[in-house]
Amino acid sequence: MKKLVFNFFKVAALVSAVTFTSCNDDDPAPIGPEESDVVKNLESGILKGKLQETYTLSANVQYTLTGEFIIDNEAVLNIPAGTKILADKGGTDVYIAALKGGTININGTESNPVVMSSVDGEPGDWGGLTLCGEATTTAGVDAVAEVGGFIYGGTNDSDSSGIIRYLQISGTGAQINSESQYNGVSFYAVGSGTIVDNVAVLNGSDDGVEFFGGTVSVSNLYLENCDDDAIDWTEGWTGSVNNAYISNTVSGFSTVFEGDKDNGNPKFNNITAVSTVGGTALQFKKQSGGTITNLSLSGYDVDLDMKDGGATSNVVFVDGYEPVAFATEEEMAASGEYFYALNTTVVPTVDKAIFSWVSSEVSFESNLLQGAVTEDTTLDASVSYTLNSSYIVQSGATLTIPAGTKITARDGGTGVYIAVLQGGKIDIQGTEANPVVMSSVNAQPGDWGGLTICGNATTTAGVDAVAEIGGFVYGGTNDADNSGSVKNLVIKGTGAQINSESQYNGVSLYAVGSETVLENIAVINGADDGIEFFGGSASVTNIYLENNDDDAVDWTEGWNGSITNTYISHTKEGFSTAFEGDKDNKNPQFINVTAISTVGGTALQFKKQSGGTITNLYLEGYDKNIDMKDDGPLANVIIDGKAATTTDAYNTGEKVDISSWSWREAGL
Repeated sequence: MKKLVFNFFKVAALVSAVTFTSCNDDDPAPIGPEESDVVKNLESGILKGKLQETYTLSANVQYTLTGEFIIDNEAVLNIPAGTKILADKGGTDVYIAALKGGTININGTESNPVVMSSVDGEPGDWGGLTLCGEATTTAGVDAVAEVGGFIYGGTNDSDSSGIIRYLQISGTGAQINSESQYNGVSFYAVGSGTIVDNVAVLNGSDDGVEFFGGTVSVSNLYLENCDDDAIDWTEGWTGSVNNAYISNTVSGFSTVFEGDKDNGNPKFNNITAVSTVGGTALQFKKQSGGTITNLSLSGYDVDLDMKDGGATSNVVFVDGYEPVAFATEEEMAASGEYFYALNTTVVPTVDKAIFSWVSSEVSFESNLLQGAVTEDTTLDASVSYTLNSSYIVQSGATLTIPAGTKITARDGGTGVYIAVLQGGKIDIQGTEANPVVMSSVNAQPGDWGGLTICGNATTTAGVDAVAEIGGFVYGGTNDADNSGSVKNLVIKGTGAQINSESQYNGVSLYAVGSETVLENIAVINGADDGIEFFGGSASVTNIYLENNDDDAVDWTEGWNGSITNTYISHTKEGFSTAFEGDKDNKNPQFINVTAISTVGGTALQFKKQSGGTITNLYLEGYDKNIDMKDDGPLANVIIDGKAATTTDAYNTGEKVDISSWSWREAGL
């Protein structure tokens, strides 16, 4: 067995949408139902909800299964080779199920299998994979499954639920009740049109695979340490298993095979089972049976158990093995133990080497950032991190990012961002010599989302306002609220497009309080705003903004903080403004502002009644210096002690000296 290493950061994923916004319009409308919530989750690397359309995952994304993920009737989920899915340790609430009429296509390869596992791959960590079909079952048409209450069973024995090729699944079997648990893979009335080839189930708390009626067949099945039965079937399943290797090295398991109820005479060809801890190999309950060819058993205490005294003739051993009873018929009837020995070969009939693609040791390294930060977490500056999807700091938790840390954001558009919720904190500890860098590989505008922080300071949107995008809650009554510290941060390639009205910003501050420290921040090549304030009282010292396509600095909802030392550079035409103020005027302060354009454009724009006070302003190269967009009073804008005018050149102020701001030039 090879050792498989793939990178998941050990955090529980959180289903959430995005909250980085733009104020291109006065009152942007909330996002409409342009795509389902489950698709938004998928684009953020999260599997949760009910899929009702066709969707293809990306092998470049490591997904997190955070709850129930259901493939509805007529929906299709395609999973390409090499895809990794991390299941939360959520017990019975975490599973994947394809309903009747739904299709799952798992297209792994020998060199790039699909992997589904909890972080540690421990038995019972999560549910597993369930397929429901329309083939026949003795439970009847539209039977109800013991897991999920799903409907299964019909009259189409050639039904197809899709394809499963080269799938490894670990840590399944969460307990439902005293009688029932999830299996690694459950086949409910799945039809023969379904292709199942090369499946490995490791460390399941219940069965490896179980067939509830149906006609599906499986080839190349590897089952290791499934606590109940490796292969279980009931309700008249009539399919086959070809080439199975079963390994039992943990004591206390139930059986290798368990057949139950009506005998549909399933076929088993080339079966090897090896135990180092004794136990029972083959168990048949009631009238169940099957036909077995080329069987090898090694290390079991009981080879054959006809649990309820069923006829041994129900089990056909093509190789001619004759069951030898442990006791007389009378003694077996009296004890209720119908045990037999089989003089099978101990020479393996299946070469374990054909399952070299399976890893019995799955380890997780901590360089992937995604999901929810629910407790204090400190990154390591020596690790090159990848921001894979949403990475959200929850209330009560602090994310600490030490000096020199580099975070490469996947070019994943709206699904990739960092957010700090109300009550959470972020502590970015960059220094001038070793800033923290967050950037996509190519640092192109719109490659990813950006950074957002939600606080409890006041905003004219009110207490517990809901962000126009994503639904994060922000706003309170504490203007001295503290969301942490951001020092010496360089952020590039942000501003992914959400819809025709809105995009992410480089840094979005939602009602962030005055105790939050914001110093030495550079936002470069953003497709929307460099930084935007939605109310709050936060202040920033030393901010560098280069070629952000919308507004370099944007504020709204009565922000009343300040920025000291602002340097704005425009060398790409088509941007909106250097400053955009909107809505109520709470008179934010700007000390030392330099904005230089080589491509014309508008410098300072104020909408509605907005305004502010600017001290030491230097503008150069803009076609329009002051734009009172909605004819608001110029007196709302005080520049160097006087009301603004639309005719002043504003080119006599002292330029902000950025010659010592070498930190702004840092990259990945």
